[in-house]
Amino acid sequence: MDVEPRRTEVVVELPDETVPDFDAWVAARSSSLLRFAYLVTGSQAAAEDALQSALTSACERWSRIGAVEDPDAYVRRMVANAHVSWWRRVRRRESPLAEVTPVGHVDDPAEAVSREDVVWRLCRTLPARQRACVVLRFYEDLSYAEIARLLDCAEATARSSVHRALAAMRSQMEELDHG
Repeated sequence: MDVEPRRTEVVVELPDETVPDFDAWVAARSSSLLRFAYLVTGSQAAAEDALQSALTSACERWSRIGAVEDPDAYVRRMVANAHVSWWRRVRRRESPLAEVTPVGHVDDPAEAVSREDVVWRLCRTLPARQRACVVLRFYEDLSYAEIARLLDCAEATARSSVHRALAAMRSQMEELDHG
């Protein structure tokens, strides 16, 4: 009686050539993602935390995330969601500054920088979703459809969030200019 030895198959998974290496992708995209996170969160520390959280999650699922058409957009959404999750946990909104010195129109470049600083400070007073919508629309130059997809909301919600944010900022700017 011939007994044939039992064969065990060894399955070796080869790396998928279409999925970029996570470390190389992070090295190439981290400064852009950190800049995006800063614009969404309004602070360097919060930006670093949100990006770290998003990259940790992305690393765990990189074989799937790296294979999507635009992994940058996917991770940007993860950054925005990480910040919103943090904001919900602490249930704290940033409050407007008690006093902002109005800046008049002057051709001095320093005045222009100061005016941009006032606009950014006003942007930081917006609720998290409105601020994210404004950053995505005007700093990242995304369409309303892309914003809606990133923030997992309806396109009309993204449009109205931007509209309400701009109206609030415009009103506060007028108060500063006339106050």
